[in-house]
Amino acid sequence: MKLKLFVIVLFCLSPLLTAAQTADEIVKKALDARGGADKIRAVQTERITGRLSSAQGVEGGFTLELKRSYKMRTEISVDGQKIIRVYDGKSAGWTINPFAENKDVQPMSEEDLKTITEESDMDGPLVDYKSKGHRVELVGKEDLDGKPVYRLKLTTKNGDVRSYLIDASTFLTTKWVGLRKIGDRDFPWESVLSDYREVQGLKYPFKIEQGSPGTDLKQTLTTEKIEIDPPLDDSRFAKPATPTPPADPPAASPTPTPSASTPD
Repeated sequence: MKLKLFVIVLFCLSPLLTAAQTADEIVKKALDARGGADKIRAVQTERITGRLSSAQGVEGGFTLELKRSYKMRTEISVDGQKIIRVYDGKSAGWTINPFAENKDVQPMSEEDLKTITEESDMDGPLVDYKSKGHRVELVGKEDLDGKPVYRLKLTTKNGDVRSYLIDASTFLTTKWVGLRKIGDRDFPWESVLSDYREVQGLKYPFKIEQGSPGTDLKQTLTTEKIEIDPPLDDSRFAKPATPTPPADPPAASPTPTPSASTPD
């Protein structure tokens, strides 16, 4: 009787064990497709530059700098102004938004700081996901735009849930879906990754189309250059200086007033 009970319990647990093993296999293949976990971990700094465009017609340039561990600096240039976000990799972050009412350096909100280490994780959430406190489950295999993909469900240590769709032939991530907080609201969010290119033995998506379905919250990021291990001083990730407002243009010289007198 005890043996039978043990067999029943083992039978009930076996799908869970198999699913966990399969999920780890898919994760390993996804990391190998990018170049391998060891090569990903070996990168100490990254600088990514490119262009962005939104559905509202806003266009500009962006620069993302990352340094271990979890240091991040983002600059977005629009209409000659720079939006800056900086995280020191420990506990403090700052933002500068010249389009906001308060244009001074502002500390990151508590809400931003809750998820900033996920944003500044240069390896991505799947590398060493267990030691980061995340959970990964294999949901199954499905069709995406006529191609088979594996769906991995990632639950972060903060309880956020995302799905990663992994191409069943290349094992590169083609899409992720989840939620993104904008202001005080959570929006359904999806990012489509494409145009993978190899940079120093690692593959990166050079095009990311992202947004909230059914809204005009949509933007495209087109990477132009990726630098591996560029020199980045820690001062790049310290509190930024308050920006100097642009100087007013010089006043135009007064136009001489024509004489009202008539010639002799």
